[in-house]
Amino acid sequence: MLKKLKGKELINLSVEEIEKRLMDLRNEYSRLKGMTARGALKKESGMIKSIKRNIARLETAKRLKKVNIKYEVKKEE
Repeated sequence: MLKKLKGKELINLSVEEIEKRLMDLRNEYSRLKGMTARGALKKESGMIKSIKRNIARLETAKRLKKVNIKYEVKKEE
């Protein structure tokens, strides 16, 4: 299962690293969608949702870094 990206990890990434991870996730997403269309995907169907969320997290972090907004992480209690 794909691990969820945490805010603490995203703070330390550069824009270039974020771009690289985005490209990797988009390729994986495309591959899984193709497998779903062919009917070859059974167990990993939950991964599609996880990948989409990670892509959204990375896009948000990239945008915040480009406009120099500090990415705040909620403290876990």
